[in-house]
Amino acid sequence: MGDFLKDCLYFTTNRLSRVITKMADEEFAPTGFSPMYGYLLLLVIRDPGSTQKKLADQLDIAPSTLTRFIEKLEGKGLVNRTAQGKSVLVYPTENGKALEEEIRMASKRLHNRYEQILGKETAGFLSKELVRSSDQLEE
Repeated sequence: MGDFLKDCLYFTTNRLSRVITKMADEEFAPTGFSPMYGYLLLLVIRDPGSTQKKLADQLDIAPSTLTRFIEKLEGKGLVNRTAQGKSVLVYPTENGKALEEEIRMASKRLHNRYEQILGKETAGFLSKELVRSSDQLEE
């Protein structure tokens, strides 16, 4: 890899994203969901009645993208939406709740996998530093 690429935050974070996304896809494959769908469902299970805006903010995705994700989960009978004024609230169904443990295990497998490769300390530091750096760059 060219030295200038190793010094480029854009390139290195995209490379990391591709690697971790591949790992996440592999660990979540047994659930039948992509990691994003799994994490969205976990958020809804953890906080039934969350607004779509809150969920989009938590997942750091556009509201329109979240709407598509929720529509897909709703089509599979895993969540329900209800309107309350201008807000749309999202609730897990019993079928959605039944998948919680399987999705949590996929997330745990992913965490264990990258922690085993990077080491617990490095994995924790990297996650915290990426959050801090992203927040700082967004200001």
